[in-house]
Amino acid sequence: MRIQRLNKDTKQNLLEDLLKRSPNNYGEYEQGVAEILNRVKKEKDQAIFEYTAKFDKACINADNIKVTEEEIQEAYALVDSSLVEIIRKALRNIESYHEKQRQYSWFDSKPDGTMLGQKVTPLHRVGVYVPGGKAVYPSSVLMNIVPAKVAGVDEIIMVTPPGKDGKVTPNTLVAAHEAGATAVYKVGGAQAIGALAYGTESIPKVDKIVGPGNIYVALAKKSVYGHVSIDAIAGPSEILVIADETANPRYVAADLLSQAEHDELASAILVTTSEELAQKVSDQVDAFVKELSRGEIIQKSLDNYGYILVADTMEDVIDIANDIASEHLEIQTKDPYDVMTKIRNAGAIFIGEYSSEPLGDYFAGPNHVLPTNGTAKFFSPLSVDDFIKKSSIISYSGDALEAIHEDIENFAKAEQLTAHANSIKVRFE
Repeated sequence: MRIQRLNKDTKQNLLEDLLKRSPNNYGEYEQGVAEILNRVKKEKDQAIFEYTAKFDKACINADNIKVTEEEIQEAYALVDSSLVEIIRKALRNIESYHEKQRQYSWFDSKPDGTMLGQKVTPLHRVGVYVPGGKAVYPSSVLMNIVPAKVAGVDEIIMVTPPGKDGKVTPNTLVAAHEAGATAVYKVGGAQAIGALAYGTESIPKVDKIVGPGNIYVALAKKSVYGHVSIDAIAGPSEILVIADETANPRYVAADLLSQAEHDELASAILVTTSEELAQKVSDQVDAFVKELSRGEIIQKSLDNYGYILVADTMEDVIDIANDIASEHLEIQTKDPYDVMTKIRNAGAIFIGEYSSEPLGDYFAGPNHVLPTNGTAKFFSPLSVDDFIKKSSIISYSGDALEAIHEDIENFAKAEQLTAHANSIKVRFE
């Protein structure tokens, strides 16, 4: 891996380099995505069937677009029972973690007859997009469905591209069934996002769309925002490791590569105060790349967006970590909890040398749908909050309103909103 001294110039170059991976920089795809969405909006099922035949080489129609109970049972027969049990264990951890995020309605009554509050209501219907093809991740199925279930969403509609045989990957189907998907439909790409956003004869319109996907899916989600809500525009995966001279270089190297293997746009960065550790990690990375099955993808990712930065002080390390605002942040230092208190921007923080990033991807319980491309500065991981809405509750008695009605009328008049003022005034004439 390339090793650079951290200074003003290398910091600026790095930040500019990472921003090139943002979905906002893929404007050349937007016209094609818009055409797909417009066709789906107008032609509904017919457009979906034709696009599925074109892109997925699968013959899908009104009779087979929805996954049947028989197909789910067939999937269970094809998936190793040990994996099913692992999915169930992970599911319990994810449920337990997200249960702690639940919110409840509240009301505050006062003696003068004033009652204020907040009504928490789950979304009625949510769409979950699950990638197919090379990127088949049952863990993402769990992470997107479980918080919706915990929130109390009535219907969870999952869409995923079929294989050429018209079937959904068995691992994906088992995970969806275990997590509690209401229905699963065989459609992927921008056309699936259009179906969820506008509704078709087969697929119901949803209130919100969540889940990762390729650039076409990301741009489609961006385009339909307003017709429906979305979780975020996901970018390529990324990891940043903060380490000092006490870190184990083999552990650090292994964790960097756990994200570099996702795709050639993935980013893996080590920031350290130790030149010796920097060199050892670089050597370990080179050795691992020769052994790992996705070595070619890993090497391209490292060549494009892999960095080892050597800083003068831990304060400099923390500053650039907050500027990068990485999706995954590992802290492998002598006093990791002290460092953690100074981190403002990160999707998920992994503390200590045994808290490897894959823990979060699969098993620990916190959600692995995280903000990317610096959006951890203002976004949070997917949570139960994403599947609820809040309504303000306001109730005043006549006596309570009478005590303040002149203040409200004068405030409204100051804004030249006489109808507002009159709405209050008529009650006390």
